[in-house]
Amino acid sequence: MVIREIVVRQLCLPLTKPYKVSFRTYTEFEPIIVEMTAADGTVGWGEAYVPAGSTRETAESAWKFCCSNAEKLVGRTTAEIGEVIDAEVQESPFAACAMLSAVAMAIRHPALTVDTETRVPLLVPVSATDKESIAAEIEERLDQGYRTFKVKVGWDVDADLQRVRWVQQALRGRAAITMDANRGYDVVQGARFASELDPKDILLFEQPCEADEWEANSQIARISKVPLMLDESIRGVRDIERAATLPGVRYVKLKLKRIGGVDRALVAMRRARDLGLGICLGDGVATEIMCWVEACVSRGYLAGAGDMNGFLKPKTRLLANPLPFERGNIVLRPGYWPEVDRTILKAHQKRESRYSAMATA
Repeated sequence: MVIREIVVRQLCLPLTKPYKVSFRTYTEFEPIIVEMTAADGTVGWGEAYVPAGSTRETAESAWKFCCSNAEKLVGRTTAEIGEVIDAEVQESPFAACAMLSAVAMAIRHPALTVDTETRVPLLVPVSATDKESIAAEIEERLDQGYRTFKVKVGWDVDADLQRVRWVQQALRGRAAITMDANRGYDVVQGARFASELDPKDILLFEQPCEADEWEANSQIARISKVPLMLDESIRGVRDIERAATLPGVRYVKLKLKRIGGVDRALVAMRRARDLGLGICLGDGVATEIMCWVEACVSRGYLAGAGDMNGFLKPKTRLLANPLPFERGNIVLRPGYWPEVDRTILKAHQKRESRYSAMATA
């Protein structure tokens, strides 16, 4: 399959409400969207959002990666494009994922084909910060069908512990809890938080310290009252294998944009499963395009709820046929295929670069 045109865009999608994590507060998402059109008219879409402070990549470096590769690869086959980009994953995994995901959609990758209706349960973040508001939010989300609640921590240990207790009190055993520090603690803070938890209803504690601080994360895992999950530390199979050697680390969190696309994610999840690690997949700052891809890829691998809930945060959905979502679950139906609403795309576009095989011939 020859790709005759590649379009690289960056969007700005305002959120319905601020989304706060330890290292920043989001008010908008600014994903890079890659569109590949084949000679027969088939279209593939990919995306990657590079939040400042989350990786060594930047939005600008990802933009340049996508544009330079689009310019040199347009007019070549999907197999050739995939081979070239896969060889460059280590250079820019987020941007490479956007390109490789577009290829995967264009070729109708088997992992994206749904033959049987499948429901993928999602985590839901707890936004409220005071006791009464938390209780109200919990009741609302339970009524909506959610059964796994994610509490963001990583700021002040005492305040974080209190907030977790309020969530536990509000839930009263009716749902599970995960906690995510997003690398916000140092080893002393993380150890204190993890050792003072009441483990009731808590499934796991995610990424207390920086991605490369393996010893700090390991120390916390050894004393934690609940299992640890590593997220930003996991960039490939070698990291998964390393995580499996650490006592107290029982889960790994994967994002396609950190691993480098569909095929690499499948290899990584198989390895994690073989090593006895629980798997969570998903990107909380992605649009419907990547959330759909990750939901499809996650089938048969998730240890519990997925984290591909980013598409629920912007004010505007990107697809003309919105990703089916019911009772806290993404619903994958046979025959469904994402169709991007080009009116929405144009309305929220920050910049665009087009590359045509005819123009480069």
